[in-house]
Amino acid sequence: MTQLEKMKKITVIIPAYKPDEKLLATLRELQEAGFGHILVVNDGSGEAFEGIFAQVEQMPACHLIRHEVNRGKGAALKTAFAHVMAEKNGTECVVTADADGQHLVKDIIAVADTCLETGHITLGCRDFTDPKVPARSKAGNQTTCVVFRLFFGMKIQDTQTGLRAFPMDTLPVMCEAAGDRYEYETNMLFLMNRKDMPFEQVKIETVYIEENKSSHFRVVRDSIRIYALILKYLFSSAASAVVDETAFFLFKVLFAGAAWVAIPVTFVASFLARAVSSLTNYYINSKVVFGDKPNKKTLVRYYCLVIFQICLSATLVFVIEKVLRIQSPGLSTLVKTLVDMVLFLISFRIQHKWVFNYKEK
Repeated sequence: MTQLEKMKKITVIIPAYKPDEKLLATLRELQEAGFGHILVVNDGSGEAFEGIFAQVEQMPACHLIRHEVNRGKGAALKTAFAHVMAEKNGTECVVTADADGQHLVKDIIAVADTCLETGHITLGCRDFTDPKVPARSKAGNQTTCVVFRLFFGMKIQDTQTGLRAFPMDTLPVMCEAAGDRYEYETNMLFLMNRKDMPFEQVKIETVYIEENKSSHFRVVRDSIRIYALILKYLFSSAASAVVDETAFFLFKVLFAGAAWVAIPVTFVASFLARAVSSLTNYYINSKVVFGDKPNKKTLVRYYCLVIFQICLSATLVFVIEKVLRIQSPGLSTLVKTLVDMVLFLISFRIQHKWVFNYKEK
């Protein structure tokens, strides 16, 4: 397949909010490179930017979509995805790029080529060891990479990249991702993990213009949106952990030295403590964290996980108690807390991908 033939199978999407001349420069370069399908979404930029968008409409390869008010980058991408799916113009690969000139045409071509060759979602990843990268961006990406590795087991080099290529058959799934603003791009990664969707990573040039001053990212508000899923899970788990560990301590004290207890007290206390905390945790995770209505299928899956986790936690704590000769209820509780912190991360992955993912592919 020649490069010109590839270009005909690619649609480039650029969401734009209050853009400047850098958007026009990028569009001209895309046209010169041979791209014939370019969607620009004016995400409620206002009358002051009509001059920019009037020039966009004059470009033969460009089609302009308008949001009357600012709805957010995620909403703009969803609008464009829906347009591409309805248009059916022979597109096989959709590439999303930013309007601030930080994605070079050669890199847009590179991610599109990889997507067409592999049939996989492709992420354009910047080099965050580059000294040109602002400290805020470097810290944010490093933090998010660690979070993705711990909670999802995903090794992503650039979690914040806006340069992504999607095969056409993945667009309906991507439209299921929650969020209308910057969190939408993170939620797409969550969904890729949940659905076991393969992806590629392509190294792209790191471009930051004026320390990324043109970015509309609001550090506190948008960061909370991005980490909402994990923050809600942390809150739910912390509340349940307080109940669980407190109950475990009380049951250890209550049954200490009880001759009528036929099995080790650690096992009894672990099972009873988890029975107290698990039902509340299920309802919080179902309704608040993963956004599903409680139902029999998720309840059965949740308690399969709970029972396995209780057995594993109690066994590990019992073994550690015996090896270290621990008799104090306080030290036993500390050991259990440390064991449960490790199991906490494993439990999140299982709940995300299996327990509350009952709508199978």
